[in-house]
Amino acid sequence: MEDNYVLKLYPRSGLGFKYRLQLNNTVGIIDSDYYYSDNEGHIFAKITNDSNENKELNLKKGDAFMQGIFVEYGITFDDDVKTIRNGGFGSTSK
Repeated sequence: MEDNYVLKLYPRSGLGFKYRLQLNNTVGIIDSDYYYSDNEGHIFAKITNDSNENKELNLKKGDAFMQGIFVEYGITFDDDVKTIRNGGFGSTSK
């Protein structure tokens, strides 16, 4: 992933519509430095089937349930962070 980009993750629209499938943190944001971390680049998702119609969704290994969009972003001019972040969930403040 290029610097100054993030990968935004969303449930596939059909699954969201049919099952109210949603990511528990609403939108997954993967920063560009995540790929080179010691987490081996794995992306994890915690999802909820919020269907009020008692619909059951069974996902098997390899089933597509999320989609991603690469988005370029800018930072403030006074962002002078010199440390390297390492990790996934909750690593921003480390």
